[in-house]
Amino acid sequence: MTILLLLFSFHAIANSRILLLGDSLSASYGMQQDQGWVHLLNQQLETNNSGFQIINASISGETTGGGLSRLPGILSKQTFDYLLIELGGNDGLRGFPTDVIKNNLLQIIQLAKEKNIPVWLMEIKIPPNYGPRYNKMFANVFNEVASETETPLLPFFLEAIAIEPKLMQSDGIHPNIEAQPMIVELMNKTLTNAIKGLR
Repeated sequence: MTILLLLFSFHAIANSRILLLGDSLSASYGMQQDQGWVHLLNQQLETNNSGFQIINASISGETTGGGLSRLPGILSKQTFDYLLIELGGNDGLRGFPTDVIKNNLLQIIQLAKEKNIPVWLMEIKIPPNYGPRYNKMFANVFNEVASETETPLLPFFLEAIAIEPKLMQSDGIHPNIEAQPMIVELMNKTLTNAIKGLR
């Protein structure tokens, strides 16, 4: 999420708020909060007077079930113009049943729709720890949820980064500080196209 002066100039509504419901990938895991991609993006948004702000409700270790349980409380306290769901990675790494993951995501989207909040669902990919069968079932969850709820499915923001060891922390799961500006640029383009698609 960078340089949004031009990218978000298409009749952006002043002070539109994007709620990001995510996990450690968006919660600055392994670094200071002001080094993470969400903070860096918000800096660009403010500098460029884009009229948009990301409200980061991401928590390290969060699952789809955790996000579902927290969302009603978040929505009761603040108003948002969009919801971006970046959840599922921890479910997959723990081998949670894919039908449970799917049901949680469906309920999260339903809660947002009840508040008339447009939703984007980010596709999540996990290492092949559980074999091709589980990985395929896991990947299908996001496509099925997006299709059944008519929710835009955004590409996984670490797909090109995770294959570069120099951009990952020692655990091989979380992006490092060097990767954050790259995520900013990618998410800037992704969200720009996503917002255009909802207009």
